[in-house]
Formats: sequence, C-alpha cells, structure tokens
Amino acid sequence: VQLQASGGGLVQAGGSLRLSCAASGRTFSRYVMGWFRQAPGKEREFVAGITWSGGSTYYADSVQGRFTISRDNAKNTVYLQMSSLKAEDTAVYYCAAQRAVMFTEDATDYWGKGTQVTVSS
Repeated sequence: VQLQASGGGLVQAGGSLRLSCAASGRTFSRYVMGWFRQAPGKEREFVAGITWSGGSTYYADSVQGRFTISRDNAKNTVYLQMSSLKAEDTAVYYCAAQRAVMFTEDATDYWGKGTQVTVSS
C-alpha cells in the first residue's frame, strides 16, 4: 500500500483545512487508518484514527471536537477535516495504515510522506 497525503498549507488561527490521503492498491478497506503529526522538536503523535468501515473514530484529546476523520473506501481515501486551528497544530501530518486498532507508531504498516500544516497566530 502506498499512501500520498495532500492538502496541507498555511492558514490563520481559527481557520480550516482538509487533508486527504490517497492509497494505492485494492486492500485499502482492510486497514485501519490514522493521522499522526510531528511538530518541530517534538516526537510524532497520534491525532485521529478510523476503523475499517468507518464505524468508529478516535481522537487525541488535543483535537477532539475540532478535527474530524473520515474515509471513502470506494475512493481509497481518508480525510482529516481540521477546524478552529491553533498555532500548536502546526506540524507535518502523516497518514498511516494499520491492521489493528492500536494507533501507535510501532503498529503502523505503511506511512505516507507527510504534508506540512502551518497555522499563523
């Protein structure tokens, strides 16, 4: 599975962005999908995750209520809608494919290359 993230950019605080992650191959629906992020000087952290059919979603406390993860298995794509963005959301965002609902780096089978999100205050 190859993952390609897109949609990052520069946005003012309080604004919105939608990230997309397109997957190659026919097995997309077999993977739990997640978004992670890494800010400068910090470790990569879990942001949001979604199960195989989209029936369950999971969020880090820091983004709960502001970010929404979704997926379209017909398009092999997972999305991250980000609203009410804050300066502390500035990071490189990575999509990840996992076989189990764990949302840890070690459990990730495939990573996308990342897309930069910069929130100006």
